[in-house]
Amino acid sequence: MAELPELEQLYKTYRTELYRYLCFLCRDPHRAEDLLSDTFLRAIQCAPAWQGGAVKAWLFGLARNIWREDLRRRRQALPFDDALGLTEDAAARQTLDRVRALLEAKGPPASQVVRLRAAGYAYAEIAAKLKITESSARVLEHRTRRWLQTTLQKEGLWHDEGL
Repeated sequence: MAELPELEQLYKTYRTELYRYLCFLCRDPHRAEDLLSDTFLRAIQCAPAWQGGAVKAWLFGLARNIWREDLRRRRQALPFDDALGLTEDAAARQTLDRVRALLEAKGPPASQVVRLRAAGYAYAEIAAKLKITESSARVLEHRTRRWLQTTLQKEGLWHDEGL
């Protein structure tokens, strides 16, 4: 069994890159800090089972898994509109209601893919859940979001918040 470098050295070497990666994933610097701490705690717990290989890839894999676990925990507490990132103001509420109606009209599997992505599922998880390919999930999400944006722009409801 290979020996894992000292945790302090790993922290000094990879903390900045891991933090940036987690910020990219969760888009929240404070949450990224918490996830970074969780990543290194998990590294301590998993160190005895580490079988060698690229330490950086291992740490980034741990970080990604911790982020996914965090999404799953939060998904149970967040409604769909919060997952889309829309605020509580009246205009955003109107847009959200329209997005829901449009997704309902679009129907499965396109609406399911968008809802699952908004809830934090990875494309691979969506593909398995809907029994489609990962590539199909990506294409469906892209096309559906583009269709939503175009439709909302035509209706004057698009405000560049991003979907």
